[in-house]
Amino acid sequence: QVQLVESGGGLVQAGGSLRLSCAVSGRTFSTLVMSWFRQAPGRERDFVAHIMRSGGIYYGDSVKGRFSISRDNAKNTVYLQMNSLKPEDTGVYYCRATENGSSHYWGQGTQVTVSS
Repeated sequence: QVQLVESGGGLVQAGGSLRLSCAVSGRTFSTLVMSWFRQAPGRERDFVAHIMRSGGIYYGDSVKGRFSISRDNAKNTVYLQMNSLKPEDTGVYYCRATENGSSHYWGQGTQVTVSS
């Protein structure tokens, strides 16, 4: 059984930083594509960033230059470093693991609130 557990969310002022973590168990972490999504109240879940098994990285346009995704295969963990946070970054942040290009597994989410 695959489990993803996010942590690191919280309340921060605009311009501040947070680092989210997502610990994965139940699969060989190094074979997984890891992604972060977020969902603001009343809105659909949006893509934030992903990191491939090879380390290749892609960001959503709204976070380019401010957020950084990384992975530590020895710790089975993916991170999202969020800098220069804005109120519009507020939402629940979800970690997703993708296996073999088609099987997706989600964490329970962690709340990020950015005050103006």
